[in-house]
Amino acid sequence: MTIAERLLPEFEGEMKKTRKMLELVPEGKMDFKPHAKSMPLGKLAGHVAELPSWGKSTFSLTVLEMGPDYKPFDPQTPAEILAEFEKHVPEAREWLTKATDEDMDVNWQFQWGGQTIISQPRYEVYREWVIDHLVHHRAQLGVYLRLLDIKIPGCYGPSADEM
Repeated sequence: MTIAERLLPEFEGEMKKTRKMLELVPEGKMDFKPHAKSMPLGKLAGHVAELPSWGKSTFSLTVLEMGPDYKPFDPQTPAEILAEFEKHVPEAREWLTKATDEDMDVNWQFQWGGQTIISQPRYEVYREWVIDHLVHHRAQLGVYLRLLDIKIPGCYGPSADEM
C-alpha cells in the first residue's frame, strides 16, 4: 500500500468533519470576532475552506512563491465559503491519489517575497500544512460557533451538544 493510499481515508474523514463545521457558519455573522486580536469569523472560515487547495499546491509544485500582493479568499457569505471548499476538495483528493511514494519524498518550499519560509519533504508539508493546519483552524472555528450558541457536531466522538 502506498503512502497516499494510507493517507486517503484520513483525508476523506477530515474533509467530512470540516464540511459539517463550515455548514454551520451563520448568515450575518461574518464580522464576528471573539477577541480584538482574533480574525473575523468569515476570514477564518474562508481560510479553512481554502486550505484543501494547499493539497494541490503541495503535489503539483516544488516551490510555491507568494508575496505581499497575495489576496486570500475573502468570502462575503456562508454559501461562498462552502462553494470554495467544495471546489478544492476534489482537486486535493485527485492530487493525493496520484502521488507516488517518491513524490512524497520530494522537497517542497514555500517562499514569501523570495524568502524561504518552509522547506520540507512533501509528506511532511501535506501532514503539517494541509491536514494539521486545517484541523487547527477548524477547532478555532468551533470555538467561534460555540460562542455564537451554535451546536457543535462531534469530530472525534460526540460533542457536549450531542451527549
